[in-house]
Amino acid sequence: MASRREVRFVSSGVKLPSASPDPAPAPAHAILSAALPFSHIGRAIDAAARRLAASFPSFPIAWAEKAAAPLPRRHEKDGFCSGGEERVLINEVSVRGKDGVPLERPELEEAAAAALRACRPSAELTAREVQEDVRRVVESGLFRSCMPVAVDTSDGIRLVLEVEPNQEFHGLVCEGAKMLPSKFLTDSFRDRHGKIINIRHLYQVVKSINEWYQERSLTGMVSSAEILSGGILRLQVSEAEVNDINFRFLDRRTGEPTIGKTQLDTILRQLTTKKGQVYNRAQVKRDVERVLSMGIMEDVTITLQPVGDSNKVDLVMNLVESTAGEILRDVGISSRTTNGLLSRLLGGLGYSHCNVFGRNKKLNLLLRGGQIDSLCHLSYTDPWIDGDNKRTSRTVMVQNSSTPGTLIHGGDHPDHGPITIERVTAGIEYSRPLRPKWSGTFGFIFQHAGARDKEGNPVIGDVNNNQLTVSGDPYDCTLLAKLGGVYRDSGDHSSTMFVFNAEQGLPILPQWLRFNRVTAHLKQGYEIGPARLMLSASGGHVEGNFSPHEAFSVGGTNSVRGYEEGAIGTGRSYAVGSGEVSCRLFGPFEGVIFGDYGSDLGSGLNVPGNPAGAHGNPGSGYGYGVGIRMNSPLGLLRVEYAFNDQQVGRFHFGAGHRN
Repeated sequence: MASRREVRFVSSGVKLPSASPDPAPAPAHAILSAALPFSHIGRAIDAAARRLAASFPSFPIAWAEKAAAPLPRRHEKDGFCSGGEERVLINEVSVRGKDGVPLERPELEEAAAAALRACRPSAELTAREVQEDVRRVVESGLFRSCMPVAVDTSDGIRLVLEVEPNQEFHGLVCEGAKMLPSKFLTDSFRDRHGKIINIRHLYQVVKSINEWYQERSLTGMVSSAEILSGGILRLQVSEAEVNDINFRFLDRRTGEPTIGKTQLDTILRQLTTKKGQVYNRAQVKRDVERVLSMGIMEDVTITLQPVGDSNKVDLVMNLVESTAGEILRDVGISSRTTNGLLSRLLGGLGYSHCNVFGRNKKLNLLLRGGQIDSLCHLSYTDPWIDGDNKRTSRTVMVQNSSTPGTLIHGGDHPDHGPITIERVTAGIEYSRPLRPKWSGTFGFIFQHAGARDKEGNPVIGDVNNNQLTVSGDPYDCTLLAKLGGVYRDSGDHSSTMFVFNAEQGLPILPQWLRFNRVTAHLKQGYEIGPARLMLSASGGHVEGNFSPHEAFSVGGTNSVRGYEEGAIGTGRSYAVGSGEVSCRLFGPFEGVIFGDYGSDLGSGLNVPGNPAGAHGNPGSGYGYGVGIRMNSPLGLLRVEYAFNDQQVGRFHFGAGHRN
């Protein structure tokens, strides 16, 4: 705004009258309070609403007579006027400026005349009807006052409405608006310079400013508006500023304040709301969700406390900590294809601590076993590395596992019995958000893997005398560099998820394996009335020298149902597609119908030893069927029955969601 030396920013004492276009306007303070859902957070904001309401007063209306002689009045018959009000015959109605001076702007006279409803020449009026028309003239927004004057003339009573127009608009001063863009106000008054200030327009600007704050979940409003000398508009905006952020731990049983185990800086760094910012409801809600996502809080709420008579508030975060350490029960299904369901059941016991040292670091230990399968897993995760501003997490893990080798290598060895694949794995992995809904991972994994018989002795060849390791030794060693990305649209059933992983074997030593493996997985859900449709597709390819048990297995509970595990094929490449329609039945149960298709893409011949060809696997196939799922204390349990393209049916039992 260009400087105006002749303008002194001193209040002229002129307050802006109400100019609501509604037939029955609500009080200004009620409208502004409704536009500010969180106006109750502090006495300062309430006081601001009251000040703004006071700046929209109703002007007193007076009935004055300039003639010395009493006005002639004609009394109506009983019942003609409600309440017995007298009517006065008006011969002429005119609009003039203050003290009867003609208005300089003809459009002002036209605007005032257009606002009149009852005041017309040759009309018989009551004082109430005149007052209503005076109110309409003021509410037209162009006049700061209107005085009705009755003048007794030789031709009869002349009603003169003496109006005082508002000042011409020559500038705007807006104070206290830290968040409101100046362009917003510039655009609102772009074509108003030099024109009479219209209170209706100003009211709409005030309303739009309040709506601007509300749409952005910001706690702010116009607290006062007045016309200064020289035609300068002054808007005072009150914004609720965050003065401080405090934490209060509550006992999960009694709700009384207690001493928390979590370090305060661990919680504080999760918050994007900072001191000195305007209170943003949506931002605070996201902060609460972010604290809950740490997995160490049972409940998180926010309490607002006003700070004196200022526009500042203190945020008090009430925290109820969940149990940090707990014993876990685990259940699973082995990939082994023989000896019935009971022989395939896996049971496990674990311990999990989600708030080690009060820093949200996580320690997990899992022991799982069955007749053949076994797993010992230990991991330690720091979900946010200290000193990192990219929210990078780090996981260190060690694992020893044993899985059936019949999945790829066929039945039991005649000399050694069932073959198992033993893996000892250790690794470190880093993960961090990349973009909204995207996260990335990078890490290194070392694996020491080989085949053993039921006595635990190393086995080099399978039932068909195919070599089980690349090196010819009892074990193969691999150091993998892993790079991955995950996209999650949302957490509901209509969400999209995409997972991509690339692994590269690094031959640090000559005998270590060198291969490259790429996999991708896509899921897309849809809500169809009470039912849910889930479409998924996955695929992968591996190139280089790798052990047969590192190839992709197609067929089975988590692949193509209707086939045994790995019964379709084993290849360097694979593709699997699936479609499911599920619907809740009752309680924890839901029903599902599904169809799957999978193929090794003709790559089975390229796997060392061609295990798929030795077993006569078709290389591609499909299956379809129905199932029941139940949410249990042990997790999701699945029972499904499917037919394959050979019209052979079989049951599938699974735990957890499909991969």
